[in-house]
Amino acid sequence: MTIKRMLMLLLLTVSALMTLGCHFGKVEQGRVIAYDKANGLVTIIRDSTPTGARPTYDALPPVTVKVPADPTEMGEPPEGGKRLFFDTQARKLVVYDGGSGALRIVIYTPIIELANVSGYDPRVKGVKFPIVDREKKTITLYSSRDKKLVTFTVADEHFALPDDTWKAGDEIRYYYKEPGQALRMMNVTKTDVMKG
Repeated sequence: MTIKRMLMLLLLTVSALMTLGCHFGKVEQGRVIAYDKANGLVTIIRDSTPTGARPTYDALPPVTVKVPADPTEMGEPPEGGKRLFFDTQARKLVVYDGGSGALRIVIYTPIIELANVSGYDPRVKGVKFPIVDREKKTITLYSSRDKKLVTFTVADEHFALPDDTWKAGDEIRYYYKEPGQALRMMNVTKTDVMKG
């Protein structure tokens, strides 16, 4: 488990315990596949190995959670996306297929792979990923976790999938006592615990 993940989990747990005293609840983590802001609903694929060093978002079926009733108990609003896993070594992606309600493994053929690309690099800073070019049959993704910028192609059938198939949704962590109702919610992707 990375230091950043441990600090975020510790912060969320301590703040929940301070607020609720001895009435213990539970903490879940997941990747957002949809966010309904109007109704305050977040749909996630949960992490099946929450104690592992790297999350494994594969616990089906998806879970829908109401955001905290108190807006001060929620961090940045999450963004949804269907990409759950991006493995540049095995050259595969795992995506959530909303049509079938199942996970789909997509093998890709790389065209350009760039490593050690920081989030401040002009090739990625301010760029909205994924970049799907159906005419050229290419998809360009940036993995901030792995610091990799990759342009690749996939089998024709996958280009029929919506663009958000290739986008990684935000990772969230939430504290709850009643299933389906978050009391606190943290957007792990958009929270910088190292900021003073």
